[in-house]
Amino acid sequence: MNVPNHVAIILDGNGRWAKSKGMPRNYGHAQGSKNVEIICEEAYKMGIQYLTVYAFSTENWNRPKEEVDALMKLLRNYMKTCLKTAEKNRMCVRVIGDKSGLDEDICNRIDELEKATVNNDGLHFQIALNYGSRDEIIRAVKKIMLDTKNGMIDSQDMTEELFSTYLDTKGIPEPDLMIRTSGEERISNFLLWQLAYTEFYFTNVPWPAFTKAELEKAIAVYNERDRRFGNVKEE
Repeated sequence: MNVPNHVAIILDGNGRWAKSKGMPRNYGHAQGSKNVEIICEEAYKMGIQYLTVYAFSTENWNRPKEEVDALMKLLRNYMKTCLKTAEKNRMCVRVIGDKSGLDEDICNRIDELEKATVNNDGLHFQIALNYGSRDEIIRAVKKIMLDTKNGMIDSQDMTEELFSTYLDTKGIPEPDLMIRTSGEERISNFLLWQLAYTEFYFTNVPWPAFTKAELEKAIAVYNERDRRFGNVKEE
């Protein structure tokens, strides 16, 4: 089986999964967080080198305050757990998104996590927090405008490759496969630039119930696709 080098996942359906079990939405988020650890380990065992998950979008701030506060508390706890998991599995962790919109203590934990794992040679795990692709592109354009004004680059030198270095995902290969759980079939402002040539896979399975078997099913479908780039078939 041809295993994709980079898989991106939109973690959807936590709240609906919890509701289906008569539990509050926050229970679903907590179980979804635990499942991230499981899938990280299984993905790397399968040969996936890069895994990017959409954990909290710029639009998620519009949710009820009680739910947002619970998500931030869960995030704080997850940062501690993730550090232990990364040490155990040699996982290299990177957070993408606008960190300036997060509380200072969360930013400090992110900084600690990234620095502690930067040289790890296991799974490259990217967490999208306070992330929105339009926001990412606008922030990139602002940096480009500033660098152009300061004479660091010339507008005539702009290429797709150079533009990519201004994105949050600088140095990370573009996803081969994007998975969205829980039945929705849209990308919801996730990696708009990076997903240009990515294969999409949508499943009705909610994220807390997404297992190794479901990941294998997604990769099996990916292998059935006839991937072509400029009429050249990918080998």
